[in-house]
Amino acid sequence: MVIQWLGQACFKITSGELTLVIDPFGKDIGLTPPRFRADAVLVTHAHHDHSNSQSLSGEPSVITGPGEYEVKGIYIKGIETYHDKSKGKERGMNTVYKIEMEDITLVHMGDFGEGALGEEIVEDLGDVDILMIPVGGKYTIDGQEAAKAVKQIEPRIAIPMHYMIPGLDLPLDGADLFLKETGAAKKEAQDKLTLKKKDLAGEEYKTEVVILKPA
Repeated sequence: MVIQWLGQACFKITSGELTLVIDPFGKDIGLTPPRFRADAVLVTHAHHDHSNSQSLSGEPSVITGPGEYEVKGIYIKGIETYHDKSKGKERGMNTVYKIEMEDITLVHMGDFGEGALGEEIVEDLGDVDILMIPVGGKYTIDGQEAAKAVKQIEPRIAIPMHYMIPGLDLPLDGADLFLKETGAAKKEAQDKLTLKKKDLAGEEYKTEVVILKPA
């Protein structure tokens, strides 16, 4: 499995010949939209910086909300959450996706904005190998709240997303606070994350924060 971060909340996850894309963004946020073939696309909510599935080729299956799905051997569960701390009154709803690929469990939090992470959601997510979590605040949880959520979920790997990077035309904070809170401030960013299930073996572990460069 190869995981690449394209900026904002967009990820390209490749497993063999299969390509899954999460939250493709439009050009109006200052970044170049993804333009390649995809087999499946997950959209956490309909905002323009998360729902540009039209830029992708290959007639992918597009999933846009809560429910249970199977696409070409990928098992997906969408869990409904709020985009804000006012039960959706400010920014509406958000879908957190739990994904099973190659016997690896990935969770993408989308624009989770509830602040505190409820125990029901933690229980629903279960054991998580890879967690993709927003850390830039403003529209989502901030770095401190994200660090607390990571401690609750206890993934093997946590990947920060949805924070300020060069070229992004949105008023987000950087990832510094999250990295400081998780003890990862001195970590080097990498181009992509390549792993297999055996790389996640071992009963005792501490969550590793992986910082990805936008591809």
